[in-house]
Amino acid sequence: MSSEPERRRYDSLRRAAQARETRTAIADAALRLFVSRGWAVTTVREVAREAGVSAPTVYATYGNKAGLTRALADAADLSADVPRMLEELESTTVPERHLAAMAAYDRRLFERAGDVISLVREAARTEPELAAAYEDGRRRGDETRVLVFSSWPAGVLRHGLDVPSAVDVYGAMCNIDVYATLTGERGWSPDRVEQWWGEALARELLARRRTGP
Repeated sequence: MSSEPERRRYDSLRRAAQARETRTAIADAALRLFVSRGWAVTTVREVAREAGVSAPTVYATYGNKAGLTRALADAADLSADVPRMLEELESTTVPERHLAAMAAYDRRLFERAGDVISLVREAARTEPELAAAYEDGRRRGDETRVLVFSSWPAGVLRHGLDVPSAVDVYGAMCNIDVYATLTGERGWSPDRVEQWWGEALARELLARRRTGP
């Protein structure tokens, strides 16, 4: 009995797997070139050559170079493990632990995808589409902080701080520039940055220390 029907049954799965491999190869090639050469001077044709595919394949997969960079930016969130942060946030009602969970997420994000974030921000200076993508990433981060800070009972935030101000303070402390300075110029380990962020955020944002499950 022929096995041809069995092979055809899995053709769609095989094609999907091949498409994922192609997308990964293109994204990896783009990341290598963007980081080593800079976004502005890297062409789609060069990305295609580096990935071992045709230029039309890159366009068909991502649309254009701006679309490719947005895909890399989206991948940054995935690399930082958003579900892990959400699980940690939902497992406690203690504000210090909420801050520690968010600081841990930012540490993972900058440690694993800091180069992607930096190149997107650089390209955003001249590309409106990328500027919008970068701002969208910042907005999503702020929305998470608003949601968490708004869930706290009255009196948890320091006197004189409202939720928008607390979000501003968080953003001023936990960002790619601070992370890069501490790890790149000051020799801090990522663990040390994460611990300092958690402790410093509690000091700056909370009215009092709280303990509990």
